[in-house]
Amino acid sequence: MVSRQFIISFVFVLSAFISWGQEEDIDNPAVDSLKTDLKGEGFVIDTLVSKRRSLNPLAPAKAGFYSAVLPGLGQIYNKRYWKVPIVWAAIGGGAYAYVNFDNRYNAFRTAFKRRKAGFTDDEFYDLRLEPGEVTTRTTPEIDDQRLERLQNDRQNDRDLALLATIVLYALNVVDANVDAHLKQFNIDDDLSMDMEFQPYLEVNPITTDPHYGMALIVKF
Repeated sequence: MVSRQFIISFVFVLSAFISWGQEEDIDNPAVDSLKTDLKGEGFVIDTLVSKRRSLNPLAPAKAGFYSAVLPGLGQIYNKRYWKVPIVWAAIGGGAYAYVNFDNRYNAFRTAFKRRKAGFTDDEFYDLRLEPGEVTTRTTPEIDDQRLERLQNDRQNDRDLALLATIVLYALNVVDANVDAHLKQFNIDDDLSMDMEFQPYLEVNPITTDPHYGMALIVKF
């Protein structure tokens, strides 16, 4: 009976001790420290403290998804607001160039097709002709060969503008994703190293004899 009570009491005390130890671990912040005292050699490496940072592993994926849905939104998510006008100007410029070249291509193509059908009323037959007027020219101001060449040139320009816009859109997504990755790296000033000399005094605990010297303090 006594042995059973002793075992129960021991388990209770051990459980309380473990719980107390866990509370101690929770109350104390997580710290990685390195402290080596080499006073006998004249060197002292001071404590290195690095605080744990909360990381969001889904942040890069979210930033990339937001920029894919709406260019610039991932940059806003990363709080890189100054990049948003650059993204909009780049992609907007590419889209504007594509639309402009496509309109010119369609105009040249329509005029070329009408020339082949025997019509002479296209806008490139007489460039000085006002809308609604009838031309008196017998030869076109832009002939069929040049009209076909301009049509092909604008088609190539349109395709290049489309390709550039797609590349800029992809770079916008990649930038948001990579920027979110880089934001999670520790780039604090505490990562630097500092060294300084300081005098120190050590008293022998047995003989009470003082020991003087200089200590090299290395701080990380």
